[in-house]
Amino acid sequence: MEWNNKTEFYDRDLNNSRLLRQLHALSVGVVITRMTELQKLFDKLGKGQSYGNSTTHWDKLIPKVDGGSAGGCPLLLVGLGMKCYVAGR
Repeated sequence: MEWNNKTEFYDRDLNNSRLLRQLHALSVGVVITRMTELQKLFDKLGKGQSYGNSTTHWDKLIPKVDGGSAGGCPLLLVGLGMKCYVAGR
């Protein structure tokens, strides 16, 4: 799960998925992260500076996946977005 890490952690985790797949220790890699759209919510809640553009989010993940960083390892990508947010809870 990647939440508010630096985007370099995507490189590490996708590479680890590739290696573990090659060793037959992993069938599928799973990445859970936030959708980029949540930045607007964080800004509204006064937390925007804590969750900036340099941290992990969907728009940082997809180019790495599309570029082959997982080396052919099947991936399940989950992006948590605004539909997951319920105000007042």
